[in-house]
Amino acid sequence: MTIQWFPGHMAKARREVTEKLKLVDIIFELVDARIPYSSRNPMIDEIIQHKPRLVLLNKADMADKDVTKEWIAYFEKQGVKAIAINSQAGEGMKKITQAAQGLLKEKFDRMRAKGVKPRAIRAMIVGIPNAGKSTLINRLAKKNIAKTGNTPGVTKAQQWIKVGKEMELLDTPGILWPKFEDQEVGMKLAITGAIKDTLLNLQDLTIYAIRFLERQYPERLQERYQLTDIPEDVVALFDHIGKLRGCLSGGGLIDYDKVAELVIREIRSEKFGPLSFERPADIQNLQENE
Repeated sequence: MTIQWFPGHMAKARREVTEKLKLVDIIFELVDARIPYSSRNPMIDEIIQHKPRLVLLNKADMADKDVTKEWIAYFEKQGVKAIAINSQAGEGMKKITQAAQGLLKEKFDRMRAKGVKPRAIRAMIVGIPNAGKSTLINRLAKKNIAKTGNTPGVTKAQQWIKVGKEMELLDTPGILWPKFEDQEVGMKLAITGAIKDTLLNLQDLTIYAIRFLERQYPERLQERYQLTDIPEDVVALFDHIGKLRGCLSGGGLIDYDKVAELVIREIRSEKFGPLSFERPADIQNLQENE
């Protein structure tokens, strides 16, 4: 299954981000804590270059906490500050301001030494669609300013938002890159809802998701679907889940599309508990084999 999604407004967003870069002090790069590598846009590195950056691992409540700690250490080794947050519940909001102030301390000290009056930190938020940017902005601003939605592509224009006296935020539309070099990246983005379901083959996606659960969280898969062992034959597994959950067609046959929708829905609604779909060790092995 080849997954591509690059609406016209995203090309425009890339140009606008590049143009507005000189107006900001720091970049807040918002990623999904469940897929911190796959939800980073390689174009962002090209665009922001040497601008100070803070990586925000959002939806940390939905990710495996131990794996998230590994990711924070991974970014730190690369010289990038990263913190885990949950914008939906407002967890970690104070850490964002504190981390930004720490990263920009030298710059603002130099400005004061030159007699420049202190001003609010100007930050740009970037990230892929559905990473939770609008929810984060509303939490930081403590009011509903940015449009939110649980489908990708809600924000389509830039806007400045004041966060108290300490910070001003420049929101940007979510940007996906035009082509996924690694189709597994596309699968992970699809599982977590960064790509519209209408563009996907959900059965293929479900097979990928089930095989992942079998490798990393087998006991959760077995418990959820009352399996004594996990069948190698994916059709047998779909049949079992379909019978268990009543995913049947008019003639009493298993409706595999319904099974696929059920499994993906249950993964996204945390019926399997917090899941991390990639670990730093996986990415390091991948890079070493390239």
